[in-house]
Amino acid sequence: MSGAPYDPRRITSSVYGDRRPVLGEVVALLHVTFDDRGLKLINSKSRGLRENEIHELMITDEQEAAPGGGADHVSAIAFFEVSRGGLAVVGDDLLLDGVKMGEIAGYDMTHMPNHMNVLVKTETLERPPIRVGSRIEIHRTHKSLP
Repeated sequence: MSGAPYDPRRITSSVYGDRRPVLGEVVALLHVTFDDRGLKLINSKSRGLRENEIHELMITDEQEAAPGGGADHVSAIAFFEVSRGGLAVVGDDLLLDGVKMGEIAGYDMTHMPNHMNVLVKTETLERPPIRVGSRIEIHRTHKSLP
């Protein structure tokens, strides 16, 4: 199916109830920044992340990046393996070694079925302290609680 069978604007943060955090571990580092990446974020605000999947972690300082939109100013910083699956939702906090790095902006499927690009909004494109073995946690942001 190419599009959602419903109006994606009807899906707000209030739709998503309590859920466990998604956990992962960095398995490879990337060192590339783009000014014209052309990411195309899918309309869906949520993605199920399965145990043992590997996905790319990207950051952007484009605060308007959102589902159905895109992002050009992007840094690819790592690949991570999901160690405990769950549901990731746009607006969720992403923690790197226990420190909030930013919030999920959306998902780009350019490289599927190999991996998904998980885009995180950050204040700058400055590379956070990250290493192979760093812990990733994605959890519901406190500001989205009902």
